[in-house]
Amino acid sequence: MDALLNAALPFAKQQLTTHGEFFPYGVAMSREGQIALIAGYTGTERPPSTEVLDILYEGLRSKAEQNRGAAVVADVRLRGEEPDAIQVEVEHREGVALKVFLPYRKKRFGGGLETGPMRAEGGERRIWSR
Repeated sequence: MDALLNAALPFAKQQLTTHGEFFPYGVAMSREGQIALIAGYTGTERPPSTEVLDILYEGLRSKAEQNRGAAVVADVRLRGEEPDAIQVEVEHREGVALKVFLPYRKKRFGGGLETGPMRAEGGERRIWSR
């Protein structure tokens, strides 16, 4: 799960620094430990994030037997705290599911990203739900 998280976060940080936002994406770990980034395409240029998330989860469920873990990454707004966070929902085929948040702020001068302390909570099993 650490390897999935370590693979998921750099791309999100890069996209936020360069573009100020990103569409949700996935990361899959094969049974052999190989990591792959996964995109979800809805057929439109600026789809709602919820549609992209649905496609990502559907794709990851369809390939669940080939993988031992997966993560889905989204740009979210936290209530009552830091305004934005990178959310990584990480799931292992053997039952563990976590939701990890990395709060961030875009720096006003000079660009870049300032991140706060990462935190985790129990997540929902969406890929290996049975």
